[in-house]
Parts: sequence; C-alpha cells; structure tokens
Amino acid sequence: MLQKLPGVLADATNYAHATQSPDAWTRVADTYSVVYWLAARHRWMHLAELAVMKQRLAAERAHPIAATVAARDEAGAFLNSGDFAGGLAIVDRAVVEAESTLRGHDRAYGLGILHLRGLTLAGRIKDKATAQRHIAAAWQVAEEFPEDVEDHGIHFGPENTAVHAISTASDMEDYRESLNTADDLIRGGVTLPATRVGPLHMNISRSKLALGDRDGALESLEAAWMSPRRWPVSIRPAKS
Repeated sequence: MLQKLPGVLADATNYAHATQSPDAWTRVADTYSVVYWLAARHRWMHLAELAVMKQRLAAERAHPIAATVAARDEAGAFLNSGDFAGGLAIVDRAVVEAESTLRGHDRAYGLGILHLRGLTLAGRIKDKATAQRHIAAAWQVAEEFPEDVEDHGIHFGPENTAVHAISTASDMEDYRESLNTADDLIRGGVTLPATRVGPLHMNISRSKLALGDRDGALESLEAAWMSPRRWPVSIRPAKS
C-alpha cells in the first residue's frame, strides 16, 4: 500500500486542480489522512506532521467535514508527539467550528470523532473533568448512530465510543470502570475491525493486570493477538 500512495495522491491532486470540485479536494484531504495514519503508526513523525499540513490545505477547498477530519488528525499528531494540551486546544477549536459549519450526518459524525480524540488526549494527562466532558458528549452523539459507521476511513458509533472510553478509563487508573464498560461492549457483540478490536483487548489486559488478575490479562493479550486473524489479508481495516 505504501508504494501505491504517491501515485494515488498525485492522481487525486491533479484531478482536484483540474476540476476544482469540493468532492475532489475532499478525496485529496482523505488521502493525506491515510498518509498521516500510516506515518504515525510507523513513527515517521516528520512525515505525519507534513501530511497533516497538506491535509489542512486540501481541506480549505473541500467540503466542511474535511476540515473537521483534518483537525482530528492534527490533534492526533500532537497526541503522538506527547503535546496533549496542544492537541486538546485544537479539538476545542474544531468543535466550535464544526458546530457552526456542519449539518446533519456530517455534524454528528464530525463532532463524534473530535470528542473521541478529546477524551483520549484528556485521559493521557489524567484531566478527569475534561475527559468526562468529552466522554459525555461522545456518548450523546453516538446515540444518533444505531451502529458504527466508517466515513473518511474513521469509525464512529457506540462501539468505537466504548473502545475509547475503555482506554481512557484505564489511562486515568479507573480500571474497574474500564472493565465494566468492556463487559457491556463485548456482551453486546463487537463488529469493529481488527485495528479497533486489538487495542480493545490490550486495554482490557492493562486494567486486569493493574487489578492483579494476571491470568485474565494474559487471556486478553491472546485475544488481541488473534484479532487480526478475523480478517482476510485482502481487507484493509479502517483507521481508529
């Protein structure tokens, strides 16, 4: 996939310049979002930051939702570099902008992915008040989605909200809350891809280990290890 991205990006950008269509520029922004995600996962942080910058530029000529996704990814770059407060500032500005520029499905989806990013950032600095504000807002928006959707390569809905809440509760050392949320999620069935199911079980393992359940922690790590095997190799799971 990495080898194909430059060609895909060049084709999308050339087409956008030729048509000046918001649809086309949204595709360019989404392609840079994929570049950011891959770079961040490989810890190529300079490339990730460059991708986010180019994503923002493309979003200026795209549909409004593209700017929301770009802000979410920019906050992710701050998350990856350890500047959690800086990432939260980006999320807060983007939430205000999304509330005024987005409508309908895009508004709910855009606010949802921003609040998921916000609660993750707040959890890393153990800011419980800010984390709870974003968690409550994310759950409220998630009620508009009967099931998780994948737009712009990112999942949002009740399941991914629960996955993020589980991780953040563990970050804030509220391990029992993390496991209770995980029990509710797993009992209802998980339809998310391996990129979400793997981290879910790793966070469950982290909470179990903190509570002294070493055998349970090992079982959850084994479940995380097996989660990619739920998917054929030809399927590319969506981003988190």
